[in-house]
Amino acid sequence: MDSEETRHPRAGYALTLLLAVNLLNYIDRQALYAVFPLIKSDLQLSDTALGLLGSAFMLCYMLAAPLFGRLGDRYNRAHLAAGGLVAWSLATMLSGMASSYRMLLAARSLVGVGEASFGTVSPGLVADYFPREKRGRMLSLFFLAIPVGSALGYLLGGQLGQAFGWQRAFLLVGLPGLLLALPLYLLAEPRRPGGSSDSSAREKLLPELQRFLSNRTYIHATFSMAAMTFALGGLAQWAPSFLNRGFGLDVARGSMLFGMITVVSGILGTLAGGWLGDRLQRRTPAGYLYVSAAGFLLGAPAMVLALVTTNLTLCLSAIFAAELFLFLNTGPLNTVLVNVVAPGRRAMGFAINIFAIHALGDAISPAIIGFLSDRWGLSGALLITPLAVLLAAGFALWGGRYVADDQRLAEE
Repeated sequence: MDSEETRHPRAGYALTLLLAVNLLNYIDRQALYAVFPLIKSDLQLSDTALGLLGSAFMLCYMLAAPLFGRLGDRYNRAHLAAGGLVAWSLATMLSGMASSYRMLLAARSLVGVGEASFGTVSPGLVADYFPREKRGRMLSLFFLAIPVGSALGYLLGGQLGQAFGWQRAFLLVGLPGLLLALPLYLLAEPRRPGGSSDSSAREKLLPELQRFLSNRTYIHATFSMAAMTFALGGLAQWAPSFLNRGFGLDVARGSMLFGMITVVSGILGTLAGGWLGDRLQRRTPAGYLYVSAAGFLLGAPAMVLALVTTNLTLCLSAIFAAELFLFLNTGPLNTVLVNVVAPGRRAMGFAINIFAIHALGDAISPAIIGFLSDRWGLSGALLITPLAVLLAAGFALWGGRYVADDQRLAEE
């Protein structure tokens, strides 16, 4: 058995600190989308150019992830995460100093590089602090940062942007990350020396990649997450603009409403997904995957309703339902990745996963939606996203056929 089977004495502190940093991760990421209308007006941009701001971030994020994944399986993960935190915080503040589209595009690209360092190593850090039977709930708590941080990004970005302008909004949301860099740097590394970690450090890159390609559960979970990321990444970036254009809501009110819906539905959905996944996992090895698939199948029709209705109350209610169901997958799918990958390969596992889900997901969906929006209108362009969610459900269900064997191999 590996070292993960006992809880680390500072597990609670580590989870709290990593959750706080992950909140800042999503605040700095999502604040951009709250001020899209302000940037569009100020810099006179097309929707295609706006979409490329998000795509450039994701392109750099996914390209940097394999490098940090390789490093994360060899060196202290807390040090890598702290360096990434400093880098993306400074780059967010640099976004606030941009006076042209090119400068803003470059700054958002640097944010992606910094966040890649944290994103590749942090889930494995959380997992190694806790025993296997608690991972679903603990990773769900860690990934509460997605809805809560995203909501805060929309709220802070919208309110600060409306009050002070989009440039000052970036300066203000980027500053807090610098305060947590030192505590994160000093966080204990829970992975013990020896075993699979040392063997993976000696393994060449090509054989290591082949190991992941032969892991059928890992591949299916990754494709499921990629389809989900295509949908949610596109929606996250364009939702405030959709509410602004479709219902006449100003930047502050639209971002506030969407942020409030995201934080409530996200907390409920993420916690429920972790709890349901842990319970169903006791009955079947595919429990986590089945919970994720059910959320996708229930969320897709709600997404369609939100995009086609002309009633604001019904639209907001449908958005709440869609996000509630879609967030069920957050803890379970990430727990599947942890459970089917050996401890010494987890940083690289998450790095490859990050590269794939963003290359096939939100690195391309914002620009695609922006391109289609210039031709069909925004609501029509967004209708491609429920189709991607149904595809995510199919991959999750398919992957359930292999999970028992792949988890057993990871434990050997």
